[in-house]
Order: sequence, then structure tokens, then C-alpha cells
Amino acid sequence: MNQPIIFLIDDDPQVLRAINRDLRSHYRQDYKILSTTSANEALSGLLELKNKGEEVALFISDQRMPEMQGVDFLVKAIEFYPDAKRVLLTAYSDTDAAIKAINDVKLDYYLTKPWDPPEEKLYPVIDDLLDDWQGSYKPNFKGIKVVGYQFSPKSHDIKEFLTGNLVPYQWLDVSGEEGTKLCKLNHLETKDFPVIIFEEGDIVKCPDIIDVASKIGLNPKVKNNVYDVAIVGAGPAGLAASVYGASEGLKTLLIERHAPGGQAGTSSRIENYLGFPSGLSGADLTRRAITQATRFGTEFLSPQTVKEIKLKDGYKSIVLTDDTEINVKAIIITTGVDYRKLETKGINDFTGAGIYYGAASTEAASCRDKYVYIVGGGNSAGQAAMYLSKFAKKVCILVRKEDLSSTMSSYLIDQINGVPSICVMGKSEIIEAKGKDKLKQLVIQNIETKETETVDADALYIFIGAKPYTDWLGNQIIKDDKGFVETGRDLNRHDNFDKLWKQNRDPYLLETSCPGIFAAGDVRAGAMNRVASAVGEGSMAISFVHKYLAEV
Repeated sequence: MNQPIIFLIDDDPQVLRAINRDLRSHYRQDYKILSTTSANEALSGLLELKNKGEEVALFISDQRMPEMQGVDFLVKAIEFYPDAKRVLLTAYSDTDAAIKAINDVKLDYYLTKPWDPPEEKLYPVIDDLLDDWQGSYKPNFKGIKVVGYQFSPKSHDIKEFLTGNLVPYQWLDVSGEEGTKLCKLNHLETKDFPVIIFEEGDIVKCPDIIDVASKIGLNPKVKNNVYDVAIVGAGPAGLAASVYGASEGLKTLLIERHAPGGQAGTSSRIENYLGFPSGLSGADLTRRAITQATRFGTEFLSPQTVKEIKLKDGYKSIVLTDDTEINVKAIIITTGVDYRKLETKGINDFTGAGIYYGAASTEAASCRDKYVYIVGGGNSAGQAAMYLSKFAKKVCILVRKEDLSSTMSSYLIDQINGVPSICVMGKSEIIEAKGKDKLKQLVIQNIETKETETVDADALYIFIGAKPYTDWLGNQIIKDDKGFVETGRDLNRHDNFDKLWKQNRDPYLLETSCPGIFAAGDVRAGAMNRVASAVGEGSMAISFVHKYLAEV
């Protein structure tokens, strides 16, 4: 934890050195001592300290200074740290000003020069003030701060990106006390939001995701010219492939367009994954996998999007959106699936402003004591309902079927039935979302009777199935009619397979219609859509990569 600060200001260098020396000898174990001879320099430094999340416990300021009097400095310092203790350092002739300052700036104490011996005239006073300050002290959050409007789609995108990449941050609403204070101190305007204040104090206004990525240390640039295997997509299948590929000596590149973990990474709880009897969160699983992959030597490229795969004379290259080309010997496609969009009136108007696809863990805190609705009857919807019920006053699951029994695991249904604040509305669908700047109401219709009711809704989370992220793949990769990648023996049923496949062998189990390009996880036709099966397929794909590389 960072040490709280004792801040000293005196224009006389000799006096400043003396009090600095005495305070360091007594308090340096528990406090950081900062000092300056300039009141103006001190004020500019306070803004930087505030943005960094540093805490000032005590100001000690000389009264007679050329740039401004000590009392005037303390008045301005209160704007930054209103809870810090304030001590005025005075000559005997300035005691009247010090006594007046007790009322003007709520001065806690005034010290007359000299203070020798400090054991008698300095330390007892400072000890009492610091003990009093420590009684109400709560450490500030140290790290990235995101300041913006709660129901802003761009704010939501940044929060979701940071959450998905396992980066701790503090969300500060513009209308909240701390958010308002930071906005005022940094002279921020409406057009600046969202604003990110990084740990070192740098401020970035209305940033793009790629700017955020570079600041938090993600690697959006390629280091090597040729890779043995490139894995496109960092969901469970891609993470497993990167762990096995790198651990077995392959020069491995993992490319992710947004955040690692895929849909599984956003899950608040995975309870049926082997080896974790009490379950684990998607974020925890992702963190463990990324650490494991990078330890073995996987190069992680994020955020970057692959826009096409080029083939020429048996060689392969991956083309990124910035037109960077990466030469690779083999490719594993593990891009997974995207949440299917709900094409209902008003939904697009409030996406990111009260309506969210997934993202239960990102926006859960904003749902405290609110009315929340969930559309979808799968496990993702059930896990989200359980998680949101810890915050929301009421969580209602809307499904088109009679109940959850045909679409959700029984253990989740039992958990949901045991939470009084969760209800299930069967045979129901949303026909309209209403609001102004954010979601306010939902119009719900009974599928059988066609009766409608309008309900107040603070948030809507949508989990209505998924579609594969394969639009970027060219015609050389055969897909089924839903866009999932076909692999192995299933390729034989497609008319154009013989035109594409020119090898003297059949495709390997996870191999696509293009030799040396494999698919694993939810993006593959016939996949089981379970975390464990995705991990298994990602691991298995590496064994086929070895076989392929032995041929070429």
C-alpha cells in the first residue's frame, strides 16, 4: 500500500531542510515526506497526486511566503484534500494570523519557530494530528480511474474492455461526489467523456480502445516474422491451443480482437468445469490460462483483428486490419461466437445505455437495488441471473418456452428456484424497449395470449444464443449454412470440397477445407458448446498441427 504523505511548504530552504530532517527521522516508516519552497509548485503537484490516487495526511505550511501566504495556500489545498490535517508554521509575530486562520481554514494547529527540541514541541503535536486523521482514513483506490456517464455506450465499451482484459479499475460517475471533484480539478467538459486517469496521473479524454490497450501494456504489434502456428481468438479453445503449442516448442502467436476468455470469460461462475468443485469465474479461468500461456512463451497480440487469410503456394499469411501481414506455417481458428442481436424496437437505441449483451459482471454494481430483466434461457443467462441477484432488487428471466427445463442445466435451475428475488416469466418476449437517454421501460408480450404489459426496467441483459464469428473468412474455408466452420469428415458432404482439397490424404479431425488451417471450439460446426470441450479441442488441434508441419 502507498504511504500517506506529509506535505511541507516553506520558502526558506534552511527551515525546510530542518523540519524535513526532523519529520523523516520520526515518521518515514509510515509516511512519505514531500517538500517544496514554492506554493505554486505545491498546488500543481497536488493535482498530479490527486489524479494518481495518492493521499495527503498532513500539510505543514509557512505563513510568510512570497507567492502567497500560508493561510491562502491551505485554503486552496482544501479543494484537493479536504480531510488532510493543516498546520501553520509561524514566527512569534504571526500568531495573530494563525489564530484567525483557525476559523478561516479550520486550522488544526500552529507551530512557532523554532520547534526545538522536536521530541517536546513537534512530535507530540504531529502524533496527535496523525492519529486523529488515521481514525477516519480509508485508502484511495490506486490504479486506473474511468470517469464518465453511467449510461454511455462508449463508457460501457471501455469498462467491458478493461474487465475482459483483467485490468482493475475504479468507475467514477460524473454526477458522483468523487467524479465531480476530479472533473472540477481537471477542468473537464462534457465533450471530454469518458475520461481515463491512469495510475501515473496521465489523463486521456474520450479514448479509442487501441489507445487504452497501449497504455495498459497490451501488445498490438507483431515481434517476429514467421510463426509455427497462429491462433485467432483467445477463448478457452484458443488459450488451450496456445498453452500446448508454446509448451511443445512451437513459435506460437495468439491474436485476440477484444479481450481474452471469449464468452466464457464473462461468466460470473462456471460450476461444472473439472477440478473446481466450488466453481470458478470466467475471469479467473482466463487469468490462469493467460499466465500459463505467456510463461511458456506464447506471444499475445491484442487488441488486433484479423481481416483475411492469404494463401500462396502452400504458404499462409494473416492480414490484420492495419494491413500488417504475418507469415505463419499453420493456423487455428478459435474465434468462437458473438451474442445474437435482439432485433426488437428500441433495443439498438439503448444498447450500452441500460441494455447489454452479456457483460453481467461489468455493469452489475450499477444495478444495486434496481429492477433487472434477462432475456434467454441458457446457462449464461442463469449464471448472470444468479450473479445479478446479489445486487438487484428483482431479477426477471424472460423465456419463450414454458420454463427453463429444456435449455438450462438442472443445477442452475435449482439455484435459481432458491433465490426469492429471481422470477421466471415463461411464454414471454419483449416487443419494445422505451426510454429517453437510457432504458426506462420494457413492453412484454405473452406469446400465446398476445396480452402485453409495460414494466419499469433499469437494465436488460440479452443472452439469446450465438452466431459464429466467421464473416472474415474467405471462400477457401467451407462453412455450414449457419456460418460455422466445417472440419474433418464432415467436409465430404460439400460439393466444392474436391475443388479445394488437393492433398493425398483426408483432412484431419479438426482440419478445415484448407490444409494446415484448423478450427476448434464453438466456431466449429458440431461443437459441444462447453468450456471443457473447447479446451479439449484447442489442445487436440496442436497435435494435428505437429502432424501437418511434419509433412511440409
